[in-house]
Amino acid sequence: MSVTVKPRGTVLLTGASGVVGRAVLERLADHTVVCLTHRKPVDAPHAVGVAGDLTRPYFGLGRAAHDELADRVDAVVHCAAVTGFGVDERLTEDLNVRGTARVLAFAQRAGAVLHHVSTAFVTRRDLARDGGSTARPEVYLDTKRRAEQALLDSGAAVNVIRPSVVIGDSVTGRISQFQGLHAIAGALLKGALPMLPLDPGNRIDFVPQDLVAGVIAALVRAGTTGGEYWVTGGADAPTAQRVVELGLELGRSLGLEPERPRFVEPDMVDRLIRPVFLDALPRSGRRRVDDMLAMTALFDTVEPFASTYHHAPGVDRLSAERLEDAFTASMRHYAQEKGLVRPSEVAA
Repeated sequence: MSVTVKPRGTVLLTGASGVVGRAVLERLADHTVVCLTHRKPVDAPHAVGVAGDLTRPYFGLGRAAHDELADRVDAVVHCAAVTGFGVDERLTEDLNVRGTARVLAFAQRAGAVLHHVSTAFVTRRDLARDGGSTARPEVYLDTKRRAEQALLDSGAAVNVIRPSVVIGDSVTGRISQFQGLHAIAGALLKGALPMLPLDPGNRIDFVPQDLVAGVIAALVRAGTTGGEYWVTGGADAPTAQRVVELGLELGRSLGLEPERPRFVEPDMVDRLIRPVFLDALPRSGRRRVDDMLAMTALFDTVEPFASTYHHAPGVDRLSAERLEDAFTASMRHYAQEKGLVRPSEVAA
């Protein structure tokens, strides 16, 4: 059921130092944003920092301060989550499941709409892998599914936002923290990606951070609740083959010498490559490779995601061409920040 309430001006934002949270903070410059911070302070003229911990009752503030804060808040945007694939299972559940339950209780106490940022990959199942991998995306995805279900079952005023992989700004490529897809594409640019455990026809679904933030900000302003918004490329997401072509084109334009990777069957890694090569790497090296393999496992399908973000008020759909341009901008920024090319060449 869709319920419309009067939009007001104070927003509680969790995860404000993260990729999506920081982009949302920029988009809500016309609001007062109370950022619940755990470790990193937030610096923005319209932001107020409150130190708290989602894994503790009442955010660790005490009930009186918790309720006082709730009296000031008109909307809640919940971006905070453990997103790493190699994080302890208990810690992941503490924040992603129990922490989300505390955010829901806060929103209900405040009488506020809760905008919950989940992930489009909740539809991906059967990701458990053999072979000694340290990266376990199935743990992360299970907690996100359970958190979502609890919110939807609560009957509370909730919007669920499900982005796919979030890359940098669609124009500048800037991002507060590089993600797993950056690492894969960066290895391609450096000529350090000899193979990809994917079918070349599989879709690589990503969206720029400003699109995700724009959808959330539009929902906050509209005050509409009861929706599920898939912020994905969907049928416009490029194939793995096309992403490789874009990476090769960019690398050559930057004066690099990337090599075309070979597409291989995903199970080849665990059957043949890991026992011979990966197990001989140091622990840090194995973890990097495992993270990359876990990321590619998420794309092990040719079926597109649903894509409904353009149903948010005033949000237009990005074309396939604009998605590709955003990917190129993101990788160009990565190349500059990692020192792969001189800044003058990147600017050109």
